[in-house]
Amino acid sequence: MRRKTAGAFFWNSSGGRAMVLFLAVLTLTARASAQFGASPAQSQGSQAVQLPLSGRSAQSNGTVKTSEQPAPSTTATVNTLSPNLQVQGAYAGSTPGVAKMPFNGKLSLHEAIQRGLAFNLGQTGATQAMRQAEGQSKVVRSALLPNITGTGTENVQTTDLRAVGFRFNFPGFAIPDVIGPFNYIDFRAHLSQSVFDYTAINNYRASGDIAKANRYSAQDARELIVLAVGGAYLQTIAAKARMTSEEGQLQSANAVFQQSTQQFQQGLIAKVDADRNEVQALTHQQRLLSLKNDLAKQKINLARMIGLPVNDQYDISDDVPFAPAAPTNLQDALAQAFRQRADLKAAGAQLHGAERAHAAARAERYPSLAVTADYGGIGTTPTDLRTTYTASASLKIPIWQGGRAEGDVEQADAALGQRRAEFEDLKGQIEGEVRSAYLDLQAASSQVQVAQKNVQVNQEALELTRQKVEAGVIDNVTYVRAQEEVTSAQFDLINGIFAFNVAKLSLARAMGRAADALPEIFKAP
Repeated sequence: MRRKTAGAFFWNSSGGRAMVLFLAVLTLTARASAQFGASPAQSQGSQAVQLPLSGRSAQSNGTVKTSEQPAPSTTATVNTLSPNLQVQGAYAGSTPGVAKMPFNGKLSLHEAIQRGLAFNLGQTGATQAMRQAEGQSKVVRSALLPNITGTGTENVQTTDLRAVGFRFNFPGFAIPDVIGPFNYIDFRAHLSQSVFDYTAINNYRASGDIAKANRYSAQDARELIVLAVGGAYLQTIAAKARMTSEEGQLQSANAVFQQSTQQFQQGLIAKVDADRNEVQALTHQQRLLSLKNDLAKQKINLARMIGLPVNDQYDISDDVPFAPAAPTNLQDALAQAFRQRADLKAAGAQLHGAERAHAAARAERYPSLAVTADYGGIGTTPTDLRTTYTASASLKIPIWQGGRAEGDVEQADAALGQRRAEFEDLKGQIEGEVRSAYLDLQAASSQVQVAQKNVQVNQEALELTRQKVEAGVIDNVTYVRAQEEVTSAQFDLINGIFAFNVAKLSLARAMGRAADALPEIFKAP
């Protein structure tokens, strides 16, 4: 029986109990939804992190190469080698460094190397790549560590009973389609922890190997910077020596021209002889201008590598003369290169990382275990909170994932095969660099000795020719030729010393010791 009094409905005890039970179920459902949260989509478990196909990412930063090709064969020179330094990419640039490291206008070889190591863009790029790899390793590691979050929720809601599928038809009693509003407050801490996930474990190991490879690449970048900056400094020394030699030749040519002018005025020689000496002096003057321009360009290129203002308004304070190289056995040099080369260590770490990534892909077929828990308070007001918690453990057993695991294994196997090939290729490249630098060092040492003897012989011949001209035994044509031969011999010596020093630096780089052994390489004789 039911009766209506003052706008309120009254029902019998049986109907009342049903209604109370119904509303209680709705309230508990809402609070349970608050505590447990929405049901997440079914997880597919950890997935192997795929590495790039090639591990030679450091080469995209730039290259530094030296080579010594046979010079064109002529009878007027003893120069048989033509050294060449190629600096490309980031190693040819730098960030401004004068504000951080003041500069007094005189640049030594040691200071140039230090500035290059501090401000060269190749080192900057390698350092940032190393930091990025270490950050990625931390991100991958987070999947193995506890993840703790806190949430605070206040919810006010109404519920459409028909929309959620409730259909009640009690005789004499009408339930509204929309009930509410009702509210709850929930403050909760959530914890998730991977207990065993072999894919995530191998992902972290692979990321650690890649970070290690980038640290080795940063060390190798130092070697390349020493080679680039040291080679550029040697080029600048050679350019300065050529200019100085040409200045001396110009002074001699001007003195001969002035003497021939006086002799012509006295009627001792023909005008054509005086004119020939004038042309010779003008030729030396033009050659000196070209050599000054070359020196300025070399200084600008060097400044670009080490963070100095991009101009030639500074002086180089060091001269690197010829100093015989320390005795080195080829087999010892090869053994040292395979033991010390940082780029070979980086390639080995890349290979090891690819092996770990391959293991991670294969582990996608293995079960994984994880636990989750939460703890907090829930209620209608902040002063009416009740403590609740949940704890669960889940074991995931992959059965069929649509071929994802097979595809990941195939990708990882391709990267592993590529990096194995690159590792073996790099070993061959290192051996070739050591052998080539060793041969260049021997050839350049012999060339310097020949060039030194050639300068001595031509200077003696020039002095003898000058005496004959003054005595009137021969004309000045022979003297002009003798003077040109002295100039050529001096240039040959300069080129020979430059080639020898570059070969010493190249051999040190090929052995993986350029950055540490620089003072020993260029020690004074």
